[in-house]
Amino acid sequence: ILPYGSSHSVSFPPVFAGVSCMMLFLPVAVLGLMVVCSQEDASLMSPPSLPALDSLLDPHVFGMVVLWFLFQALLYVLPVGKVVEGIPLKNGEWLKYRMNTLHAFVLTVAALGAAVHQGVDLGYIHSHFLQLAVSSLLFSVLLSVYLYVRSRWAPQDQLAPGGNSGSVIYDFFMGSELNPRIKGFDLKYFCELRPGLMGWLVINAAMTLAEMKLHNLNYPSPAMILVNCFHLFYVLDAYWHEEAVLGYMDTTHAGFGFMLVFGDLMWVPFTFSLQSYYLVYHPSHLSLPWIVGIVTLNVIGFSIFRKANSQKNAFRRNPSDPTLSHLKTIPTATGKSLLVSGLWGLVRHPNYLGDLIMALAWSLPCGFTHILPYFYVIYLTTLLVHREARDEAQCRRKYGSAWDDYCREVRYRIIPRVY
Repeated sequence: ILPYGSSHSVSFPPVFAGVSCMMLFLPVAVLGLMVVCSQEDASLMSPPSLPALDSLLDPHVFGMVVLWFLFQALLYVLPVGKVVEGIPLKNGEWLKYRMNTLHAFVLTVAALGAAVHQGVDLGYIHSHFLQLAVSSLLFSVLLSVYLYVRSRWAPQDQLAPGGNSGSVIYDFFMGSELNPRIKGFDLKYFCELRPGLMGWLVINAAMTLAEMKLHNLNYPSPAMILVNCFHLFYVLDAYWHEEAVLGYMDTTHAGFGFMLVFGDLMWVPFTFSLQSYYLVYHPSHLSLPWIVGIVTLNVIGFSIFRKANSQKNAFRRNPSDPTLSHLKTIPTATGKSLLVSGLWGLVRHPNYLGDLIMALAWSLPCGFTHILPYFYVIYLTTLLVHREARDEAQCRRKYGSAWDDYCREVRYRIIPRVY
């Protein structure tokens, strides 16, 4: 995929072929992982027993996916939570966003609790897991088609820098419009934190109930409890620091097309929950020392992740804040400074380091019988190494010699003394 702002004179066919392959391969990969995860032998080397194709799409399940999306949309428009301004757009406009994901989370838990009290069986999610994933894929495609069609009439100053090549396939994948809105309803911001992340937690809860039912347990296994708690804490932290999402590259630069829609609505809920799905069929027995070690590892990872992000966000908001005066920086020709103190003086991306440590802690409760529960660690490592390389190239162009000084000061990229 071309970097943002690349010239349209670049030869596109190889890029378009890669985009086409990704649109076909990624959904198949998600469904394949889910099928293997449910097998008695969850080895990636064993040929899975494929379900009948006509059983994958269920209109009733698709309706549930649509209702879930609409329910979260209803919670999004509730007039609760503060309203903040995002980063200024290239046309000088400041979009406003309502911060109410924590409110939506509480109301979602209350609604699910009431539904269970009325006899609704969350085990339906486990028994129709593949159908839910296929329905989410279909919904992602339909939403992406709508986004592409509406972008044809979007003003020029509302288009994304990297999704307007003139190729239908490429622009459909990357997204042509930067911040598509229906009146004040921001579709990209809504999908970033709501249906997928909430869905991830609901799936985990459903897998917990399925494990207890399948193995006749009075309580969830320690491994399942750890996975659920780690994931819940991670999502709640994202909701607590919701405002930070407004500075993400996805929010400020990326168009909203199939790449982000699929990632938000299918990839996140159905691959991030693979560990809990795996544990339903492959229980893992953990000793107390092993539990303590895993919890400690997750605490270390989260502490690095949160401290690094908090320090970065505070420095971005107000570099001249007296509470930050002790931090060492390198000035640049752009007027901004590069932070080279604390965790940011240890490696160039300490937030990535914390993320990777947490990812490992999430996988360890599943044991070492199969590599499949470690898919998230492998995926995240690949993603962050690639993203770090893109960040490196972009910063070198932006800061010039100051970036060279920074690299000499902070030698390691993600892992101290390793990489």
